[in-house]
Amino acid sequence: MDQVLFVLGGYPVTLLEAGACAVALGLLMLLALLRAVAVGARRNAQEADEQARRAEDLEEQLAALARTQAETIGRVQSMAEVLAQRQGDLARAVADRLDASSHRVGESLARSAEATHENLSRLNERLAVVEQARVSLGELSGQVMSLRETLANKQARGAFGEGRLQAIVADGLPRDSYAFQHTLASGRRADCAIFLPGDGRPLLIDSKFPLEAITAFREAATPEARKQAETRLKGDVGKHIGDIAERYLVSGETQDIALMFVPSESVFGELHEHFDEVIQRAFRARVILVSPSLLMLAVQVVQAICKDARMREQADLIRAECGKLVADVVRLRDRVGNIARHFGQASEDVAQALTSADKIARRGARIEQLEFDADTGAESAATERAEPLPDPLSLPLGRRGAAQ
Repeated sequence: MDQVLFVLGGYPVTLLEAGACAVALGLLMLLALLRAVAVGARRNAQEADEQARRAEDLEEQLAALARTQAETIGRVQSMAEVLAQRQGDLARAVADRLDASSHRVGESLARSAEATHENLSRLNERLAVVEQARVSLGELSGQVMSLRETLANKQARGAFGEGRLQAIVADGLPRDSYAFQHTLASGRRADCAIFLPGDGRPLLIDSKFPLEAITAFREAATPEARKQAETRLKGDVGKHIGDIAERYLVSGETQDIALMFVPSESVFGELHEHFDEVIQRAFRARVILVSPSLLMLAVQVVQAICKDARMREQADLIRAECGKLVADVVRLRDRVGNIARHFGQASEDVAQALTSADKIARRGARIEQLEFDADTGAESAATERAEPLPDPLSLPLGRRGAAQ
């Protein structure tokens, strides 16, 4: 009995103490169970009473619910009727809205179809223009390739430059002021010769140009190749300038300067931008490099000189025509003065006619109002005496007889 079962908080618990504790615990549990049973019995009784009261309340609530349900059924029926009516109205409104929407959608679809058709028509027109532009571009590409082949051939390139030269000169000058393939006394031929008024020496133009050198200069990819092309260009152009000065500058037979025609504005600009030494050499040799635009300007200057020379030749005829023109102007002035005098006389006659019409109107008004007093007659006679009669001598011949 004194055997220690376990130690709790430093106190050894024996078997006897443990059994006493178990018995006490069982008694406490039994007392708690009895108390719980008593409490449960009282609670059950209270619950029975409560359930009875609830049953009564439930019956009252069920009766009220039945009354409420009857009222609700009546309200639901009336609401159903209202809802049916509202549903019919809503159905009619929806039908009207759908019809209006369908009409608007139909109109919108029609307008969209019309706009789409119009846009497609415009697109077809633009596609036709694009197709035409493509065809034109193809033709232009073919022409460019043909021009490139022409410029690649030396003889064809010479013919191309000569053709441009002839077109510019022929469009700007009279036929007797120029000649193509003009032959000099030495037997050499110039591409074009322009004759200035009062001077028998022609101005010679050469249309050949060394294009290979400028092409090589443009296409040079490295500094070494560009330097070689630059040297070649200076040599070729300088040699051609020397040939022109030797062949076409003949003292007493030709003008003191000659023109070297460069048929490309870009080539002319390239020379002036990068090869000023060549341009200065040409000036010193009295050979002027001209592009198509500068040649047109020179042709216009020559045209103005020719026109001025012709005017000097026809100065006597121009002076005589000016005298006749002055005489015609004097006669015109006299005739206009006569017309002005006739218009002045006509305006005076119209004023007198208006005065007579005013008198007739006043007399008619007095006759209508039966006003025939002596003062009025005297006033009328005085007015007639105050108005002078027109002089028959001052009237035109056609009106003198009527006045007399």
